[in-house]
Amino acid sequence: MVMSVALHLLIVGIALAGWSWTSPISEPEPRSISARLVSPEPRPSPVVDEQDQRDREQERRQQQELERQQQEAERRRQQEEQARREAERQAQEQARQREEERKRQEAQARERAEQQAREQEAARQKAEAEAKERERQRAEEERKRQEEAKRKAEEEKRRQEERRRQEEAERKRQEEAARQEAERKRQEAERRLREQQLEALAEESRREREAEARRQQEAAAARAREAQMLSESEKYQALIRERLSQAWYPPSSATEDMTARVQITLLPTGELVNARLVSSSGNTAFDNSALGAVRSLSRYPIPSDRGTFERYFRQFTIEFNPQRLR
Repeated sequence: MVMSVALHLLIVGIALAGWSWTSPISEPEPRSISARLVSPEPRPSPVVDEQDQRDREQERRQQQELERQQQEAERRRQQEEQARREAERQAQEQARQREEERKRQEAQARERAEQQAREQEAARQKAEAEAKERERQRAEEERKRQEEAKRKAEEEKRRQEERRRQEEAERKRQEEAARQEAERKRQEAERRLREQQLEALAEESRREREAEARRQQEAAAARAREAQMLSESEKYQALIRERLSQAWYPPSSATEDMTARVQITLLPTGELVNARLVSSSGNTAFDNSALGAVRSLSRYPIPSDRGTFERYFRQFTIEFNPQRLR
């Protein structure tokens, strides 16, 4: 493209250089042969004026100058035409050379591309062949590995089968021996069981007799202890009621129909833990006097026996009535 533009610029430059700015020619005149009849110049008569002779001489020179200019213009035109044709020829030659060079480069590029394609195809075919060979080798190795694994698996299966048969035979032998031993032990156990059952019956009869005797003794002891605990609890309950009756001061508004029940909780030391009104008399002053009497005692008289304390004095209820405390 650059060479084409340069060529056109060269042609335009040559055309402009040959352009005549004084007498432009729109079209080249066709070649023609001009002939002029030259007659012998008449000799001037002696009477001709010298001024006329000078005019004719000047006209002749102008005619010659005009002819010379025409010839020069024709020569320049022919040179310009020849230069134009030469420029066109060179441009065509350069265009032909460029076209040949382009075709040559395209041919070389095609050749290189075809060579590269052939090389790539050869490389691809080689790679495919190598890949197929590797795949074949891997497949062959895999087949051999599978055959070897299959052979080993079959050998292992035969060994396991043989071992299983041996283990089964050993198991049956051991089971038979165990069965015989179990039968012997069963018979021995039955014999010992019968003896133990007889001994157990005798022992059970003896234990029952002893247990019955112990139950009777424990029942008698329990009754005695219960009687003792009841007697002791009644004694200490009487002491507690006496202490509370001494500490209780019923209000003046109390009547014989009023009764308040207070729940008392003690420690094993006789100290008061809690006093709670569980049944109100209906008179707040009466209820508060009963609670005040319970809380006024710093320590309550309790039995030293822990069983009696836990049963009767850990928590108990006292009824406050103007006529009685129970």
